[in-house]
Amino acid sequence: MQIKNFNYILSIASILVMGSSCTTIKSIGNSTKKWSKNLQSKVTPLVKKDTIAPKPGNTTLVKFSLPSLKRKQPKIKKIKPIKPVVEDIVTTHTNTATIEFLDNIAVKPGKIYLSKTSDSIDAEPAAPLVKDNFEKMPDNLSDIEKANWLQLKYSIKMDIAVEEINNIPLLTKIDEWWGTPYCLGGSSKGCIDCSYFTLDVMKSTYNINLKRTAAEQYEQSEKIDWADLKEGDLIFFKTEGRKNITHVGIYLTNNKFAHASTSQGVTISDLTESYWQKRLYSLGRVAAAPAQ
Repeated sequence: MQIKNFNYILSIASILVMGSSCTTIKSIGNSTKKWSKNLQSKVTPLVKKDTIAPKPGNTTLVKFSLPSLKRKQPKIKKIKPIKPVVEDIVTTHTNTATIEFLDNIAVKPGKIYLSKTSDSIDAEPAAPLVKDNFEKMPDNLSDIEKANWLQLKYSIKMDIAVEEINNIPLLTKIDEWWGTPYCLGGSSKGCIDCSYFTLDVMKSTYNINLKRTAAEQYEQSEKIDWADLKEGDLIFFKTEGRKNITHVGIYLTNNKFAHASTSQGVTISDLTESYWQKRLYSLGRVAAAPAQ
């Protein structure tokens, strides 16, 4: 009987303990649920989430997005190009006048020559200017020394051997006019034109009387072929397009001719130069005057 009573008491005690335990478990569950809600309310603002359709059950999936790892490209500032500064050319430190280049003008020391309009694009070939005239014959030479000097000088000018130069009177007369500046209508050592140069040289050397202008000398001369050309013949040019004869020179040898050039004065030029080839018009010969 005592054992049965003890078992009964034990059963009641167990029931009480289990009831108390359930209450405790229920209380713990409520506390845990409340703590979880509090924790969720604090964490949610810090997490960026995208809620997708929940699967069966009371589960909500949270999708975390990581911050972008791409670096921001720095903005490049465009630099405007700097315009070059062009300064005026001044003649002196105090004079600020700008130098202007004019067409159709050839300049030599001490003189200015106006060229023809047709020569503005393709002007006569010009030799480099020299400060001193080293080609002038010395005054203290003997006749033999002068002849040797002329042969040496003009063998270089005509690119031939010294032994091939024999007409010393012709070279002497050319050398008297050598370097004289050109001017239209000129007939002195101050300035000279092409036709007066040929007139004076042909009269002095060959006793040939020429008329005054290049066009008249062309009409006066007998026309010859290139194969018949020799020293002392005249060479005629048209330097102004299809107009009349405007220039004349005296043939020497090796394609060289003496003339009064508008750019260099009295000089020797080469017929193979493109300028003269384009303007060469005719070759002529004038007979010497009969001896009296």
